[in-house]
Amino acid sequence: MSNIIEELFYGNLEPQELTTEITPKLKKKLNELVKKEEELSSKLSEEEKEMFANYVSTYNEFSSISISDGFVSGFRFGARFTYDTFVANSKGGV
Repeated sequence: MSNIIEELFYGNLEPQELTTEITPKLKKKLNELVKKEEELSSKLSEEEKEMFANYVSTYNEFSSISISDGFVSGFRFGARFTYDTFVANSKGGV
């Protein structure tokens, strides 16, 4: 069996495609979000709906970048943690 680095290299592992089950807590919040968006949209003019749609699109782009940055930071932290655990201490470090 290949190790995880080889799996990633050969394209057999794509983290962005891994999905997790939506928890009841997350599903509840998603339902609340949909309901609030429907309530808000029903009170907006067509021009305001377009402005709101643009806002949501921009927020989604921001959120995607923010999540990506968090993933990269977490991955780097994990790599440093692993290095310190297995390499730095084996070189006679504390």
